Amino acid sequence: MKSQKILNDPVYGFITIPSELIFAIIDHPYFQRLRRIKQLGLTDFVYPGAHHTRFHHAIGAMHLMSITLDNLRNKGTEISDAEYEAALIAILLHDVGHGPFSHALEYSLLQAVPHESLSLLTIELLNEEFSGKLSLALRIFKNQYERKFFFQLVSSQLDIDRLDYLQRDCFFTGVSEGTIGADRIIKMMDVKNDQVVIEEKGIYSIENFLSARRLMYWQVYLHKTTVSAEKMLINLISRAKFLKQSGQEFMISEEFDYLLSHELSLDDFKRKPELLRIFLELDDLDIWGAIKLWKRHDDYVLRNISQMFLTRNLFKITLSNEKPTLEEISQLQLKTQKKLGIPKEDLSYFFSSGTVSNYGYLIKDRINILTKKGKVIDVAQAADLPNIKVMSKIVEKHYVCKAKSLNLNS
Repeated sequence: MKSQKILNDPVYGFITIPSELIFAIIDHPYFQRLRRIKQLGLTDFVYPGAHHTRFHHAIGAMHLMSITLDNLRNKGTEISDAEYEAALIAILLHDVGHGPFSHALEYSLLQAVPHESLSLLTIELLNEEFSGKLSLALRIFKNQYERKFFFQLVSSQLDIDRLDYLQRDCFFTGVSEGTIGADRIIKMMDVKNDQVVIEEKGIYSIENFLSARRLMYWQVYLHKTTVSAEKMLINLISRAKFLKQSGQEFMISEEFDYLLSHELSLDDFKRKPELLRIFLELDDLDIWGAIKLWKRHDDYVLRNISQMFLTRNLFKITLSNEKPTLEEISQLQLKTQKKLGIPKEDLSYFFSSGTVSNYGYLIKDRINILTKKGKVIDVAQAADLPNIKVMSKIVEKHYVCKAKSLNLNS
């Protein structure tokens, strides 16, 4: 580059864009779209500062990857310039296939199409546009590169993605319990037998990292108000799809209109690249623009849920450690239907129930500790860290959320 491009990040300070190729990728419309997708979806209904974007996160993750690779080089791990750049590109683009509102629309607007799969298809598309210059990054992203530690840095229980989003989400939500000490974790990283390991003296930083992640899930990502808002959004999109596919016309963006009109699966995106290009035009603004229009729609379901969103009149939600019985759910549904005065066939739009789960550590996807004697062991095997063994248990909570009232005449 004629002059190095520098970004000022609120979490890390100045971040340097290290190459012309990476700058061109960041400048591409597919990546710039991430500026218009909030990292935490509807979490700002709980934490007003949570307005940071997928763009922020991707740039931050690239920055942490560069620090990590520099550290590994200093410890004797050979990393070529091509590998270095490819690893930065892989982490930079790891979320490029994310749709609006975080994960909320993966199972409503689309047919259970995970964003990871769309990210892969998008990287393949970009690789074609950049004449194969992303091929090595693509191999790393797909875990097809022979040096497996690169993939671990992109996707694992202790990957660069998590190191950035925990710090970043902690910063913007103000939830101090999410503080993880990423700098120390990165300094303690090494490579042994082609696997990412953590030096033994960094083991307590890993314990803190796992504990912080678990707390952030309960306090931020799975906060009951966020769960309620996401269920409302899912129900709203489901109603819009039903109306659209029943012949209703909407004044919304062409891309959003197309996605409401069609039931698209992952196979559809694989077979027809033009569908991916349509999806990659969609962002949070399409959804919010539609909601603002729908608040005056003739359909009372669309109208009421849209008005609720715009005034933060969210569904009432209760969380419990005990799963409600089918009879209890049935009684709650009947009460809700009578209170709202709506037909039974529309109840599902104003009443939701289900389960959310959280864990601190999955033993099957281990985090390796390098002992002072050179032995590699799983972090859960550390004799004096019983908390990690406890955190490996998956905790479930059961929710019921329902509308408190409707304004049918508005």
